[in-house]
Amino acid sequence: MTTHAAAPPKAKGRQRRKASRRSGLGSAVARPLEQAGEMVWLMGDVLYSALRHPVGYWGEVREQMFQTLKLCWIPMIISTTAFGLGAPGLQGGNIFSLFGIPERLGSFFIMASVREFAPWINAMVVAGVMGTAITADLGARRIREEIDAMEVLGVDPIRTLIVPRVVAMTLITGLMDLVALAFGVVGGYIAAVPILKANSSAFFGSFFDNATTTDLWASVVKTSIFGLIIGVVCCYKGLHTGGGPIGVGRAVNQAVVIAFAAIWI
Repeated sequence: MTTHAAAPPKAKGRQRRKASRRSGLGSAVARPLEQAGEMVWLMGDVLYSALRHPVGYWGEVREQMFQTLKLCWIPMIISTTAFGLGAPGLQGGNIFSLFGIPERLGSFFIMASVREFAPWINAMVVAGVMGTAITADLGARRIREEIDAMEVLGVDPIRTLIVPRVVAMTLITGLMDLVALAFGVVGGYIAAVPILKANSSAFFGSFFDNATTTDLWASVVKTSIFGLIIGVVCCYKGLHTGGGPIGVGRAVNQAVVIAFAAIWI
């Protein structure tokens, strides 16, 4: 009769470690996908609640919009002006100057500012400043069990807390894009006229001759979508905070990283 020797302890330990690594790898892949699905579901809940009964939350929306504007307008103006002066302004202007047409930098800013970097910088500032504030506020409410108390009392936290913040972020981010566009062009003007000695009238003529309402509306809609994503991500992370004050800090960090990645993508 044949007998099988038991596996040595070292072999069993290696098998357990391999199984643990496989399990850890699976959870590392599955958990982000699960959270992404929950964020999409939260976005659907917010849109359904906001559109099904679009009254009762506009006072909180106005307050959140004013708070966002108060915190974000100065860093947004500084960032868009500096970026417009630096990368597309001076670098693009130097290339146009090689051909003797620095005035044509105005038309270049339709692509550089209106279509690309103004919406991007605006969304990054809103995510970094107001997005973190929203996550921290909701996270603190969660660990103080305020949201649990609302649910026990029959108050819908999605309708009361999440909908006004997401709507406010969507609207104010799109509106602030108009200011970002203007100051981005101001940065380009500083690079073209005082520094590269281009003609001021020719710069603005080149810009407005090539600008279209389609470019403007596309920029505003694009930035509003960024605001919607920022609001949903930051509210989700705040709503699912756990682990005390350390958990709030972790949720804020994760919300910023995810929001930045979504904007970049």
